[in-house]
Amino acid sequence: MKVATWNINSVRLRAPIVLAYMKSHAPDVLCLQETKCPDELFPFDPFKEAGYEHIHISGMKSYNGVCIFSKVPFEKTDVYSRVGKDDCRHIGVSFKDFDLHNLYIPAGGDEPDRDVNEKFGHKLDFVDEMTEFFGKTYTKDKPVITVGDFNIAPREHDVWSSKQLQKVVSHTPIELEHLAKMYASLDWIDAVRHFVPDDEKCYSWWSYRNRDWKKSNRGRRLDHIWVTSPLKDKLRSHNILNEARDWEKPSDHVPVMIDLDL
Repeated sequence: MKVATWNINSVRLRAPIVLAYMKSHAPDVLCLQETKCPDELFPFDPFKEAGYEHIHISGMKSYNGVCIFSKVPFEKTDVYSRVGKDDCRHIGVSFKDFDLHNLYIPAGGDEPDRDVNEKFGHKLDFVDEMTEFFGKTYTKDKPVITVGDFNIAPREHDVWSSKQLQKVVSHTPIELEHLAKMYASLDWIDAVRHFVPDDEKCYSWWSYRNRDWKKSNRGRRLDHIWVTSPLKDKLRSHNILNEARDWEKPSDHVPVMIDLDL
């Protein structure tokens, strides 16, 4: 089974490239973040025609929004509110072989100080709430996958310069500390780093501000797929489609996918 995640930055605007990705890479399950589309306006038909008949969404106008497309039926679906907000950042589904959670963790604003930046506090609280949720909901022997735009690049080579980004939101020590606790909640396995050595640069996002993103290559790995230990030996391959950053009207993120032998 191929499971993919992609911050699409508007599902209606970028439906053509989502459909192109579905056709070229055939994920069985594709999770989107930042769909920016209220549920009543979601473009279901083209995706169902592409073979993704099972769709679970939680969306709002202009901001946030998450979606799960699947060729495989869901056994159960959930929508979660986090940190006292109904801002469409977390949905979950259950399949026969595993549970899946799709997250869009808050970006956190520009200033990494919760005392002066409410958005940063919201981000840290969201991660803490997810840590508690996973620890209370599951035991470590349960097959679970969590994916999404975590807006945190946790490892040294998940950013173009760890030294220069220590005070930049997405790679600050306090964010890494909070995410590490979430990672420990179920002894998660970072599925991409399962295949990519820690000393190798690995990115999934390049800012729109970089005129030549490929030349400067100032990327960050903000998009993640984590699996619990029962799924570790079932991991077969991964794919980060960097070329999607050059597609027509691209997102600033690219799709990340793993293949599991289930």
